[in-house]
Amino acid sequence: MKIAIANDVAMAAEALRRVVASTAEHQVLWIARTGAEAVRMAAESRPDLILMDLNMPELDGVEATRQIMEHSPCAILVVTGRPQDNVNQVFRALGAGALDVTATPVLQGQPGGDAELLAKIRTMDKLIRHSGGNQAMLPRSAANGGNGHADPDTEKVTALLAIGASTGGPVAVSKLLAGWKAPRGCAIVVVQHIDQHFADNFARWLGEQLEMPVRAAEEGDELVAGTILIAKSNDHLTLDQNLRLRYDAHPKDYAYRPSVDVFFHCVAQHWKGEAIGVLLTGMGRDGAEGLLAMRRAGQTTIAQDQASSAVYGMPRAAAELDAAQMILPLSKIGPVLRSTLGGRS
Repeated sequence: MKIAIANDVAMAAEALRRVVASTAEHQVLWIARTGAEAVRMAAESRPDLILMDLNMPELDGVEATRQIMEHSPCAILVVTGRPQDNVNQVFRALGAGALDVTATPVLQGQPGGDAELLAKIRTMDKLIRHSGGNQAMLPRSAANGGNGHADPDTEKVTALLAIGASTGGPVAVSKLLAGWKAPRGCAIVVVQHIDQHFADNFARWLGEQLEMPVRAAEEGDELVAGTILIAKSNDHLTLDQNLRLRYDAHPKDYAYRPSVDVFFHCVAQHWKGEAIGVLLTGMGRDGAEGLLAMRRAGQTTIAQDQASSAVYGMPRAAAELDAAQMILPLSKIGPVLRSTLGGRS
């Protein structure tokens, strides 16, 4: 795999170069020292993957990501020092089209950083190959949300909104649910492809944007009306026959973790009340077959359209399978949820 590095800190860039060069499977295509240089070099020589820092001169990593996804789309992994201290910037980058985030090995101060980064790169490689290469990546999505919180509803859960997302997903989920308080009896579960070390930050960040409480789903949790539960592990979130949330490592060789397909299939199999499945922007095909299972089970299914997707991979796969009853721009999905499920705006 041809890998590019965008990082203005010489020590960090060299550490990343050594990690990439440590295996014969990958080669360093170029190293950019500014965000503007990364945009130019991506246009001149497009890599399979860019390791993108957040804080760079001329253009920061967020704007560089946005411009690259607009003009020379390719897979982008945010690799930056202490991402937990730059939560808003991280999610802006993910909203602009970056696939995932991890800490720069030389700066994180923890053993095993090189192996962790290589494992992340191998996952990116699988995603690219399963998606048909970088030609499958299309621009673009941008959003903002509201703020505030609401107390969880303690009523029995009678309706379930299941949301799956990947590239561009955090901001898309925020925009989808902004300004809405779910009706009584409605639980919401979000399966977002994101590193397990950053899942709690995602839950906290999303909670700051929305009118409903948000928290990570724990092993054995029951669905909670009025609360958004977020998959928090690289294991797959499932819903068992007793309607409790579980984590399962199988299938172990699945590139998408946590898998939207796995959760949607569980909803189709075990949930007997009203359910809506929504498949948002993302690279690859995860969620399409699960959405089809939900549709066949008589549940409502929606996929995001191409124009509003950061990457039209997962929703496109759903459209190809005729899994989605409705294919809508992101701005239209929220009103459909409100008219179908009710709740306050």
